[in-house]
Amino acid sequence: MLHQIKGLHHVTSIASDAAENNAFFTQVLGQRRVKKTVNFDAPDVYHLYYGDEVGSPGSVMTYFPFHNAVRGRRGAGEVGETVYSVPKGSLPFWADRLGAAAEGLEAVHHFGEERLRFQTSDGEGFALAEIADDNRHGWTGNGIADDHAIRGFHGATMRLQDTGAMTELLTFMGYEKQDTIGNVSRFAVADGTGANTIDLEKMPSAKHASQGAGSVHHIAFAVENRAAQLEVRAALLDTGYQVTPVIDRDYFWAIYFRTPGGILFEVATNEPGFDRDEDIAHLGEALKLPKQHEDQRSLIESHLQPLA
Repeated sequence: MLHQIKGLHHVTSIASDAAENNAFFTQVLGQRRVKKTVNFDAPDVYHLYYGDEVGSPGSVMTYFPFHNAVRGRRGAGEVGETVYSVPKGSLPFWADRLGAAAEGLEAVHHFGEERLRFQTSDGEGFALAEIADDNRHGWTGNGIADDHAIRGFHGATMRLQDTGAMTELLTFMGYEKQDTIGNVSRFAVADGTGANTIDLEKMPSAKHASQGAGSVHHIAFAVENRAAQLEVRAALLDTGYQVTPVIDRDYFWAIYFRTPGGILFEVATNEPGFDRDEDIAHLGEALKLPKQHEDQRSLIESHLQPLA
């Protein structure tokens, strides 16, 4: 069993409009845009990162906003819901703030947590969960008081036709099963980033999801450094998973592998962080390009939608 995995690092999804995506995460959810860069493989498409003040591992939601992308189909084999942690007693504030900016607002009780579920305009599923003992500092720079501010992720829900293989994988990755209620089982990792829970929702009759706007592209798990990442990679290869070589993503190093249920997993390092090329006071302001695309800056900027 691995011990290097420290909860979630980030979650990356697909959106249909960069400006709308940027406005929702900064102005409505009050997150900080910590990096404005581009998709390594499609440099005419943004890669936008939103999180806490410094983009701490376990707080960062990232997006590929493909303009006018067709909405994805919900189903099995995907991350169906990404869950943020908020302070106790803050859900009434969030219900009022989300208002018409979100779809399908619903208050639910889930594994002892009070939650507010909602969807973005692209149909992506989120929830805010009141977590009493989350001591992470929320970002308040976008006008949300500390007693309401999002602390980072709490976890995510994966929807699968069968959860057996994923249960084995999560256990191998250091997660422990905590409880099962109905068709949902909760797993948690100790001493993580704060984004320490994964729920597996068994949906045997569901059709397979298809990716598009509103779909999670991949979910990333955190390791402290490159040495730990190499240990994880070797262990996964020994177990039979097809794992990519280490890829430099400028702000972390990444490896990827496809899980039995079809969900793409990434293992990302906590180093070097989002301040490697910008001062913390100015994170996310300038367009940062991967070095292989820097010579195309003028052309790339001409294709990108202006962002506030």
